Amino acid sequence: MKSLEADKFFRALAKRLDEPVTVFLTGAVAGTIFGNVRSSADIDFAIEPKRKGNDLWEKINRALLLTSSEICISVQYARDIDRWGMISLLDYRRKAILYKKFGTIDVRTLDPVYWAIGKFTRYLKPDIQDLVIVLKKKKVPSAKLTKTLGKALRQSPPSSQGFQFRQHVEQFLGEYGRKIWGAKFDPAASIRTFHKQAGISL
Repeated sequence: MKSLEADKFFRALAKRLDEPVTVFLTGAVAGTIFGNVRSSADIDFAIEPKRKGNDLWEKINRALLLTSSEICISVQYARDIDRWGMISLLDYRRKAILYKKFGTIDVRTLDPVYWAIGKFTRYLKPDIQDLVIVLKKKKVPSAKLTKTLGKALRQSPPSSQGFQFRQHVEQFLGEYGRKIWGAKFDPAASIRTFHKQAGISL
């Protein structure tokens, strides 16, 4: 999914949906907007309406499905994407960054640090590549990343996914840290910062 295709989808959606909503993009399409050229087959996002109403979600769902069929783009969405995994996305809405407006649709991307939480949770080869490119291109400070990742783990319920998340972060900092932050980057110190924020005592 390229950003131009995502724009096409939201322009078409705006013609069907007259309800004010905020969209929070994540996944590969957000990575593309950040500067990663990898394409994806779908768009992943949270969608939050500005008003309440019993008929509202039926209206939103219908508009999304019709637009998806018309534009031939798959979408995966939820009111709260924090429920998609066991690792907390913290206050991702408050930190989101405005991308564009399409009619009544306010489209934002997750802050790159909060976007990274989902990438570390899944941690397949394409996710690792995305992380290296985006963290370097957006010049995300290593301390900001490790503190946020540690906080996300600490605020998540204990689970096997949480233990895997910890392993992913440790492995990534050790193997890719200097590639992103330069030769002076200290993987061991960065991992200690992550452990401290996560409440991990060794």
